[in-house]
Amino acid sequence: MGRISSALGLAMGALALAAPVSEAVADPVQGHAEYSVTLAGFPVAYLNFVTEVDGANYSISGTMRTSALSDMFSKTRGNASVSGALSKDRFQASRFSVAYTSGKKAQRTEIEFNNGNVKSATNTPERRKKGGDWVPVSAKDLRAVLDPLSGLVLPASGRACPRSLPIFDGQSRVTLHLSPKGVRPFRTKGFKGDAVVCSIRFDPQAGYRKGSSAIRYLKKLKSMEVWFAKYERGGYYAPVRVKVPTKIGQVTVTATRFGD
Repeated sequence: MGRISSALGLAMGALALAAPVSEAVADPVQGHAEYSVTLAGFPVAYLNFVTEVDGANYSISGTMRTSALSDMFSKTRGNASVSGALSKDRFQASRFSVAYTSGKKAQRTEIEFNNGNVKSATNTPERRKKGGDWVPVSAKDLRAVLDPLSGLVLPASGRACPRSLPIFDGQSRVTLHLSPKGVRPFRTKGFKGDAVVCSIRFDPQAGYRKGSSAIRYLKKLKSMEVWFAKYERGGYYAPVRVKVPTKIGQVTVTATRFGD
């Protein structure tokens, strides 16, 4: 189940950010997104997100639970939230948190931001000591970064890809490089239309082990994809599908609901 958890964590990191958003208006507006996560075609988890925009401020809250099949190996439950302000070209977080339990293991991460820079990051319990090949996170790595929950919400006024997204999750600093792959039709509850397909290139910057086989695998991958759909009321793109090949099968995250 350890590999399944790792694959699921990767998919959540790329997609958990996928709650749709809406424009800054006088009255609060809520958007809803639900996702199914499969590994090699088998259901392994479900994600649920609610985004609220109130004037120039926004908040996103989400929950995650493993499927009945996955619960046979390790029952996992989690929740995440982020709040911040709308800027011209991005959702800029002020506070982010994620907590989960998996079997007897529990973990919580909290990050505070100030104008896009990391003010503080706390992991409870603290992450274990790293080996000699650990790439430490520097002060430079913590400047001008996005949180891992609202980092993939993209203004529709620009192109969904290509662009690069600097993400910090409380321990690791990575950059996701997006390149265009075309347009595909997509349909789910609340949405029917075209989705913009982008390839993803994983580029670790800091907070990882150089000798990690998982990191080497991800760096070499050329077939990761994210599909963005436009949330019309908000004028933003958000993911509706993510595909991540792993050594034990493909992880696919698909929106089963997207919109109001």
